[in-house]
Amino acid sequence: MEANPMHPSIRRLLPLLQAPRCGAKTRSGTPCQSPAVNGKSRCRMHGGSKGSGAPKGDRNGSYRHGLFTCEAIEERRAIKEMIGLVSEFLGSL
Repeated sequence: MEANPMHPSIRRLLPLLQAPRCGAKTRSGTPCQSPAVNGKSRCRMHGGSKGSGAPKGDRNGSYRHGLFTCEAIEERRAIKEMIGLVSEFLGSL
């Protein structure tokens, strides 16, 4: 049998075919079918590569006011929970 690079053997293709798929939603609305990066659940184009994503805090170029910092989000969540408890208490009176 002659080695033909245009028709690789199934033995070499089998690991690629059995690799877990990315599954991220594409712009067309279908799941991405690219193989996921080793140790990750997404492919290299959907966040599987090391260091993907913007840096946190003021190292991000769009950091302006701190409205969406982890601390601010947690504070708003706690305030919302307190308001819910107070309205529940007032409703029971």
